[in-house]
Amino acid sequence: MTSDREQNDVKSVEHLAQGFEHIQKEIGKVIIGQKAIIENLLISLFSRGHCLIVGVPGLAKTLLIKVLAQVLQLRFSRIQFTPDLMPSDITGTEIIEEISGTGKKHFRFVKGPIFANVVLADEINRTPPKTQAALLEAMQEHSVTVAGQTYVLEEPFFVLATQNPIEQEGTYPLPEAQLDRFMFNLWIDYPSFEEEVEIVQSTTGEIEPQLEAVMSAEEILRFQQLVRRVPVPDNVVRYAVQLVRATRPGPESPNFVRDYLRYGAGPRASQYLVLGAKARAALYGKYAPDVEDIQAVALPVLRHRIILNFNAEAENITPEMVVERLLQHVSV
Repeated sequence: MTSDREQNDVKSVEHLAQGFEHIQKEIGKVIIGQKAIIENLLISLFSRGHCLIVGVPGLAKTLLIKVLAQVLQLRFSRIQFTPDLMPSDITGTEIIEEISGTGKKHFRFVKGPIFANVVLADEINRTPPKTQAALLEAMQEHSVTVAGQTYVLEEPFFVLATQNPIEQEGTYPLPEAQLDRFMFNLWIDYPSFEEEVEIVQSTTGEIEPQLEAVMSAEEILRFQQLVRRVPVPDNVVRYAVQLVRATRPGPESPNFVRDYLRYGAGPRASQYLVLGAKARAALYGKYAPDVEDIQAVALPVLRHRIILNFNAEAENITPEMVVERLLQHVSV
């Protein structure tokens, strides 16, 4: 016999799948194409992860995140990262304030833009490591410490950092250990010809689409808890671990891994593969993930966690090519 909680979870999965379709429809009113990116953003959100988005300027990265926050009724803030940005510009700062009537003074904490549900960190590689670390610490701890006082961030808390792949002069690339904190690394590509025609037609007229709110913060938190409860078959977990272990150069790894990789992915990659597969399964109305769900999230999870060597660079081998070969090599 199934318990009441299991029956409720089954209904919740159906509700989430319907919500997913509705969210895609609403975002589609403004954003043309990019369905895979939208799907991965939602997988990351419901898994309590964060995303690093890479793409050239003008591909509507900022607009996409803004629209997503609007449809989900979440508080949105955007931080433009620049070389002179300080950690306090992100977290907030204490100011001296006079208490009216008494003449006494006290410190008051003024919250920074990190205190939002959806935080867009625009061009994170344009700011020095000290400022990057302030954001990454908040991502990890879901809290901010200023002058010895800890302030808990409001849930759900979702960070999307963007990087511009061109104009790399004067930038501060994120170290591998900090890249590892992002669940997904997503690459936004140019739209197709037909999509670009539709984009131009829809953005140069006078009609502005009216967006409808689909979910609330409370519902998102419930769905995040639901994703954690989604059961995973043993063979799916073992496949995820096998895939990640195959990225590590060693005697048992495939020849192409030893030829092209310096370092492979750590255990966090296995965790994110399974979490991502659980969230994806729930979004599509399935009650448990299968190997296909692991394969669907493998590229965004592994892309930034495998380090290429000189051979790979000399032969123009990309992380995407390595992940593709790994998916063909690791047996199901």
